[in-house]
Formats: sequence, C-alpha cells, structure tokens
Amino acid sequence: VEIKNGAVYIRTRPKELSTFKRLPTLKKCEPSSDKRIFFIIGGGPAALSCADTLRKEGFQGRIIMATREPNLPYDRPKLSKALSSTAASLQLRSPEFFKEAAIEVLTNSEVINLNTKNKTITMKDNTIMMYDSVLIATGSNPRRVNAEGSQAKGIFTLRSPEDGNAIASASNGKNVVIVGTSFIGMEIAAYLSSKAKSVSVIGRSRTPFAFTLGPRIGKALRKMHESKGVKFFSKTNIKRFHTDDNNNLTGVTLTDENYIPADVCVLGIGVTPATEFLVGSDINLSKHGFVPVDKYMKTKDDIYAAGNIAAKNMLGKNVALDTVPYFWTQMFGKSLRYTGFGAGFDEVVFDGNVDELNFIAYYIKSNTVLAAASMGRDPAVSRIAALMLSDNMPSADEIRKDSVAWQTRL
Repeated sequence: VEIKNGAVYIRTRPKELSTFKRLPTLKKCEPSSDKRIFFIIGGGPAALSCADTLRKEGFQGRIIMATREPNLPYDRPKLSKALSSTAASLQLRSPEFFKEAAIEVLTNSEVINLNTKNKTITMKDNTIMMYDSVLIATGSNPRRVNAEGSQAKGIFTLRSPEDGNAIASASNGKNVVIVGTSFIGMEIAAYLSSKAKSVSVIGRSRTPFAFTLGPRIGKALRKMHESKGVKFFSKTNIKRFHTDDNNNLTGVTLTDENYIPADVCVLGIGVTPATEFLVGSDINLSKHGFVPVDKYMKTKDDIYAAGNIAAKNMLGKNVALDTVPYFWTQMFGKSLRYTGFGAGFDEVVFDGNVDELNFIAYYIKSNTVLAAASMGRDPAVSRIAALMLSDNMPSADEIRKDSVAWQTRL
C-alpha cells in the first residue's frame, strides 16, 4: 500500500483480484529435500490455515490433508447464510493452488485411528500412513433430536454444501420448522423466509440468542424476523415428529402440546466435537469430547490442534496463542459483529439504539469488558478487538461513564 498526493495505491496480484480472496505468498517447495510428513486431519478453514502457514514458514516436507468430505476446503460459516451455495463457490483455494503448494488433499478420506506410539494413522479403507507431526482440525458434528419419529424423511442437519442444497431444495414452497434460536437456526430462518410457505422457529429460551447476545438484542432480532413472516415458539422443544405412511414428515408436536404442520425440519441445536476417532487412543479428551491443548496448541508430543499457531509450533517455533475471538452473522442484509468471550456476563452496557439495530453492546463481568457486539456501527468491533488484544480496552467503569471511551485509545 502506498499513499501519494492523497491517493491510495494498492499493489496486488491479478489472481487475487479475480478470486476476491487473499492468497498467501508461499516459498518455493521441494518436498524431496525434507523427509518429514506433517498430517492434517480435517479439511476446513483451520486445516487450510495450518497448511498455508507451514508453507509460508518454509516447511519443505510433505503435507497431507485428509477430509471425509468430497470437497476441497471451503468457507463453512457461509453455509447457513446462503443454503444454495455450492462447494465450488465457497472454495477457499483452487485445485491449482494445492498443486503449486505441494499440499496433498485426500477427499472422501476418513481417519478412524491415531496411534501416537507408532506414529501411524489408519484410514477408513484400512490404509495405514506414517507421520512425524499431526494437526487435529476435524471440526464438529451437528446434534440431533432424540424424540419419537426422529428418523422421518425431511429432517435435516447442516454441515456441508450438499446438506445446504438439500435443505434449500426441500423447503421451497413448503412448511418449515427450525429447531434452535442461535446463529445457525436464525440464519437459516432468514434465508428461507422468502422461499418457504411458512417458517416456524422453536427455541428453549424466551428470546433468540439469549445466552450469547442477551435478551434485549435477541428480542430486537426476533422482531426483525417476525416482520418477515417468521413465527416463534419459545420455551419449548420437540416432543414428537409426525409422518405419513411413507415416513415423510408431516408435522411436529411440541412439549407444550402445540402442533405445527411441517414438511421440513432443520435442526440447529448445537454441535459435538468430531473426535470420535480418538476414543480409546492415548489422546486426552474432555468429558464432552474436546481435545485440551496448552498455550502452544499442543495436546501431546507432535500432536496439535487448530490452525496457524499450531503450524508454527509444529515447526518448533514455540509461539503462544495470543488472539481474541471474532465472528459475524448476517440476516436479512443486516450484519452483527462480535468479539471477545462473553460467557458468564452479568451486565450489558449499550451505546446507540437496539430497536433500530444500530448499537454497540458491551458484555461485562467483575468490572471487565469481556466482549462486544455491534450492528450498524462498523468498524467499531474490529477496533475493540484490537484494543482487547493489546490489553488496552477501557474498564467497565470507564465504559459506563462514556460508552465510546475506547475511541480515545486508538
């Protein structure tokens, strides 16, 4: 980037302008010069970040990425925002990139065992592969509802582009029930509201996003959905799925005994870690199936989890994790940004007008701002994230006195 006479000039590669994606600058790779094998289990953004970083840092050995999906790494968070998206349209890198970077991607390849003593990986087809270092980046599996009739045709979860396409196709002009009032459920409701005959959302909490964003924002987002025809059934859950003689879904009965006609039901009730292949191994798992790691993203010698920081430590750089969580959602063309980790917040301070979806919300506990969310106020949350990362975020007392006090610290 160069500034001349008030004009900004940006130098980039034509390939990046054609794909609208920033491609990493990779060092020339000659795998024959390094006999090590770094194996990446998983094929999502975290797995790709690891592979990218290994090559950017000059790793010359083999990189093997195994994914149980048929697709190259793609932008999974966009699935629920645009169900009709294809894997190709969401692809994060082209096939040519992987070839040029000498990154071997094994699609339709599921790992079923990791033996840390022998340093071997067993695939579902019983192929056994050696490794020198492993990254675990398998993501998660959608939860399902345990209720009568839960095997009916027309009940969906969302994990892949193929899932999204199936939901979009089945929902057109039909009665759709969505279980879950957090990000997946609400994004899908927004997408289908103009395509389905009806959209009904079922939630256990009184308002959507109650535990993440708080009831005030949840109420405003519910009102936005209702203005588009979405119906809500709160503080309830699925009791029974009803079917016809061919096991096609026809409706649902809720725990409060309400009945809703339904041709399609989409489950957006959270996820569990996709770590079942580690059960019985000597990798330590939490009681919920998560892989605990230290500040270097390491769980055991030569075994790491997640993305770019892990990649550097696979190369022996001893870089500690130093980051602030950041995510976004979009519904009906309105974007919400969120940074930090607000679990357990007991106070929310607002700047702006929540009902008009133009605000900054600060999530507070023990005089500390844990997190922040905004709508219509970009780039506020990005700047707050930078202040949190540098440990320069104002205290809760300062925010209570002046809700934009952080601006003086930029």
